[in-house]
Parts: sequence; structure tokens; C-alpha cells
Amino acid sequence: MKETKWLFIAISAIGGLLLSLTGLSIGWMLGTLLAAMLLSFMKPDFLGEKGIPKYWLYIGQCILGIELGQKINLSVLTVFQKDWAVILIMLLLSIVFSLLSGLILWKFSKTDMLTSFFSTAPGGLSAMPGIAEEVGANTAVVSILQTMRVFLVIFIIPVVVSALVFHPSAEPVIQATASAFGWSGILWTAVLSITAYAGYHVGKKLKFPAPWLLGSMFLTAVVQSSTSAAVGHDVMAYWPHEVMILAQIVIAASIGSRFRKEMFAGLKQTIAIAFVSTVLFIGAMFGCAYIVSKATGLAFMTAALAFAPGGVAEMATTAVVLNADATFVVAVQVLRIIAVILLLPPVFRMLHAWESRKEVHSHASA
Repeated sequence: MKETKWLFIAISAIGGLLLSLTGLSIGWMLGTLLAAMLLSFMKPDFLGEKGIPKYWLYIGQCILGIELGQKINLSVLTVFQKDWAVILIMLLLSIVFSLLSGLILWKFSKTDMLTSFFSTAPGGLSAMPGIAEEVGANTAVVSILQTMRVFLVIFIIPVVVSALVFHPSAEPVIQATASAFGWSGILWTAVLSITAYAGYHVGKKLKFPAPWLLGSMFLTAVVQSSTSAAVGHDVMAYWPHEVMILAQIVIAASIGSRFRKEMFAGLKQTIAIAFVSTVLFIGAMFGCAYIVSKATGLAFMTAALAFAPGGVAEMATTAVVLNADATFVVAVQVLRIIAVILLLPPVFRMLHAWESRKEVHSHASA
């Protein structure tokens, strides 16, 4: 059975290889995603009902966490300290736009209010379906529409930011990760790998969203920066570019393997309306990103990925592949997820209670 899962990943990776030959910088991820989705639609017997095991997704997120953890420095805090007002306003606007998107879905489809709002909330695939289940929303619909939004973001954002650069690419805040081949580099890679695994447990204990990514990134950053400061120079790990290609492949294959044709049965109108509202949402966030880019001097690509309504792992992967400031992207995405998880569920419950009272009153009057 394990060999067949490898076969699924290998076949999906061929799609990534083919798309990467076009020169598209995120071709490995997009191509693998498309191939995995098409292959899962065919429902091969070896794939099973739940797709490939989730540990493949976790492996990809852990690799990404190590990649980002090596790049974290104090310059991100400097950006926040300098331009915190603009960034905070844009984050709040992104939440407002998500509420408007949910309102459109609720009013023009057969989806109930709670499901509509949870489906459009930019909290990521790892967080929103679970919270939606706790409050009684339709988890299947939330998962499908959240996944569709991630697909749209992954497909639209890289193309647009690559073609429409409103700001010339400035010096990135985070420099590219160096790769030191040799015993010391290999040893440090092993140290960071163990650190990342420990970081997952820390993240899980602290209830981080996507702990394999955020926990590993956090602890890797602490160990990397403190060790470098102690020895007086940057400690380099052996970290070739092929490692990030592997991360893209396993993350994309894992997401794509969970798609089934029957997931879309009876949801044509809902999906069509969600598609339109999501595209409008993405367009609004491009406007926010442009304002932030102009106000702060950040590269438009970095601002667009930071405010894009995707998930932490998806946007972090895209940022790394496109050579944007991935750490800033992750920082803003995490801040928004925290705000969404803290603020929106109580608001949704309040709106749901208000709507229920309104319906009861309406029936009583009739």
C-alpha cells in the first residue's frame, strides 16, 4: 500500500515537472496540484477515500518551517514597528471583505448563514472546518469552499504578482538561505530537523494553527538565531533548492488527493456564487496590498501574498518559491488567522442567534 502512495505522488510530480519546464516559478506546486486533482477524480483503488496519508502534508510543512526558520530576523519587527497602523487597518479590512463575501454567498445561494461565513473566512484549511463543526455549520461545504479559495489564490496570485509589479522588487528583508555542503552543514541540517520536530510538539501544545509549519518555524528560528549570535557568525545548514521542490510536491499532492467528483454534487449554484465572491475578495485584497506597498515601501509581491486570503502553508510556500519576503508573509497571515479565530466565531454565533430569533418571531407573527 505504501508503494502505491509513492506512485500517486510520483505521477502527480510529473505534472509539476512539466509545468516547471514552462519557466513558471511555482510550476512544481501548481502542476503537481492539478495532476493530483485529476488523478484523484479517477478514483484509483490504491488511493482510498481519504487520499494519501496526512503525514506527507506534515513533511512538506515541516520542510517549509525549517526553510523559513533559517530566515527569520528582527527586520520583520522593524517593519511592524514602523508601519503597524497601515498593516493593522489592512488586516481588519481583509476580515470585513471576508464577511461581505460570506454575506453574498448566504443571500444568493441555499447555504445557511453559519456555513456561508465559515466558508469565506480567511482562517485557512487547517482551522476553519474544525471550528465550523463545533458550532454546527456544514463542515463538508466549508471544506470544499475553503479548498476552492486556496486553489483560486494559488492559481491567481502568483500569475498576477509576477505580471503586474507595481513596485520594483526591492532588496528582500529576508535573504536566500545559504547551503553549506560538508560535515558541518550536514550536521547542522540534522540539528535543525530535530529542532523542527520538537517545534511541532511545542506548537501543538500551544494550539498553533498548522503546528508542523508554525511550531517548526518558531523553534528553528530561535535555535538558528541564538546559535549564530553565540558563535558570532551565521551557522549554515546544507539546504539545497531540491528540498523545497520536494516540499511543494508533497504539499500539493496531499491537497489534490482529497478531491472527489461527488464532493461537487448539488453544489453548482453555491460553488458558482462562491467563485464570484472569492474572485471579488481576491481583487479587493490586491487593492489593499497595493495601498500597503505604496505606504510602506514593501515589494508589491510580498504585500499581495501577505494579505491574500489563502492559508499560512500555501502562501508561505508561494512566497518562498517566488522569492518574496516569506517571513513577513507568514507573520501577517498568522496575525490574521489569530484575529479570525478569536473574533469571527463569536460574531458568527451572535448573527446566527439573531437570525434564529428573527425566524421564530416571523413564524409567531404568521
